[in-house]
Amino acid sequence: MNKTADYRFTIIVPVYNEEDNIYTLEERLRAYLPATTAGGQPACALFVNDGSKDRSGERLREICGRNPHFYWLDLARNSGLSAAMKAGIDATYSEYVGYMDADLQTAPEDFDLLLPHMGEYEMVMGIRTGRKDSFVKNMSSRIANGFRRMMTHDGVEDTGCPLKVLRTDYAKRIPFFTGMHRFLPALIQLQGARVKQVPVRHFPRVAGQSKYHLWNRLAGPFMDCFAYRWMRKRYIDYRTGETNL
Repeated sequence: MNKTADYRFTIIVPVYNEEDNIYTLEERLRAYLPATTAGGQPACALFVNDGSKDRSGERLREICGRNPHFYWLDLARNSGLSAAMKAGIDATYSEYVGYMDADLQTAPEDFDLLLPHMGEYEMVMGIRTGRKDSFVKNMSSRIANGFRRMMTHDGVEDTGCPLKVLRTDYAKRIPFFTGMHRFLPALIQLQGARVKQVPVRHFPRVAGQSKYHLWNRLAGPFMDCFAYRWMRKRYIDYRTGETNL
C-alpha cells in the first residue's frame, strides 16, 4: 500500500540543488503538517529530488528519517520541474495533491487559504501578492502570463505561483510534457475542471539560487503555448461506464 493513501493531502516539493533550504523546509513543514491535520486534512510531504548534484538528496533522507510524515523520491537524473511534478503526482494516492517550491518564497501555511475551497473546485491556486522578485523577473513573468492567457483562455492571473492544490484523480489525468507546470490550470480545464484563484503571500528567496533565467521565463513558455494549442485540439477526455472486468 502506498503510504500517501493514509493521508487526505500530499504536498509535493520538487527539489533541485537546494541544500541550503532543506533544514528550513523541514522546520516549516514540520510545524505546518500537524496544524492542517488537526483541521481535518491529514497531510504529508513528498520531496522529489530531481537529480540534485549538491547535498540535497543526503539532507532529504536525513529529515525524512526523523519526521514520520515526510517522504522522499529520487529521480534517476535531472529531468526538470515538470517531470518532478509528474513523478510526485504519479506516486500520490491521497484525495488531494498540492505543490510548493523548495525556495520557500511561498508559505506552506497558506495552503489553509486554498484547501477550504476544494469541495467546490478541482483546482485552487495562489496569486502572489506583493511579489518580492527583481524588476526583470516580475516584468518577464507579467509578459509571459499575458501571452499565455491570450493563447489558452484559462483566465488565470498568475500561473507561475507555485502554491496549488488539485484533486488527485484529476491531476493524474493531466497530459504532461516538458514545461507543462506553466499550463496546469489550462490542462486541468480540458477535463471540465473548475479553477479558483486565491491571493497568497510572497517572500524573497533567502538561500540558494533561482533556476530560472530570461530564456525559460519568456522564450520557452512562448513556444510551449503553441504546443498546448496543438495538443488541446487532440486531447482525449473520457470517463468509463459499467464493466464486468
